[in-house]
Amino acid sequence: MEAVLAYLRDAIERGEYAVGDKLPSEAELCRTLEVSRPVLREALRALQTMGLTVSKTGKGTFVVAGTVEDPTFGDYSASDLLEVRRHVEIPVAGYAALRRTPENLDHLAHLLDRMERETDTTAWVAMDTLFHLAVAEAAQNPVFRRVIEEIRDALARQSAFLNELGGRREQSNREHRAIVEALIDGSELDATDAMAHHLDRVETTLTDIVRPPRTDSTTEGGPEA
Repeated sequence: MEAVLAYLRDAIERGEYAVGDKLPSEAELCRTLEVSRPVLREALRALQTMGLTVSKTGKGTFVVAGTVEDPTFGDYSASDLLEVRRHVEIPVAGYAALRRTPENLDHLAHLLDRMERETDTTAWVAMDTLFHLAVAEAAQNPVFRRVIEEIRDALARQSAFLNELGGRREQSNREHRAIVEALIDGSELDATDAMAHHLDRVETTLTDIVRPPRTDSTTEGGPEA
C-alpha cells in the first residue's frame, strides 16, 4: 500500500494528474499497478486524508490539491488536533499522576498489556483511543474525558494513518508505557514530560509522512514489487 500511495502521490505532485483531474478507475489502476483492489483502496483513502483527492460516490476520485499541506482526520486538521492535544493531554497527564486511583492504574496497565500483545492494527487503534480516554479518566475531571470523547474519532483516524504509513505502533507502545510508569510513580513532572514526548513523536512522524525525502523509486515507473 505504501508503494502504491507513494506512486500516486508523486504523480499528483509532479502534475501528471492536475487539480480537477479525475484519477483512472479502480479497475484500471489495479491493472496498471498490478495490485489488489483492497490495497488500492487503502492508498486512495490515504490520499484523501492527505487532502490531495476527494472521492465522489458514483463519479470517482478527483484531485483537489497538488501538494500535501495539512492532513485531515474526520472533522479536524492534523495541526488543529495536535494543538489542542498539547493544551489538553499534557496537563491531563499531570493531573492523572496526582489523582489516579488503584482502579485507574489497573485499567491502564491491563489495556497497555493488551496493546503490546496485539498484532491487528484495527484492534490496536481502537485500544489506542481507549488508552487516552483512560488517562483522562484518571485525572478525575469529567470535562477532560468529554474533550477526548469529542476528538475520539479523529484520534482513531490519525492513529490508523500513522500506523499504516509511519510504523508507529511499537514506538507508541513504549511511549504509552512511559506514561503509565509515571502515573504509577505519581510523578506529575514525569507524566507531563512523557505525554509531551509522545505528542512530539506524533508530530515528527506526521511531518515525515507529509514531507518525505525525494527518492528515485517514486519518480520512475510504478511502485516496486
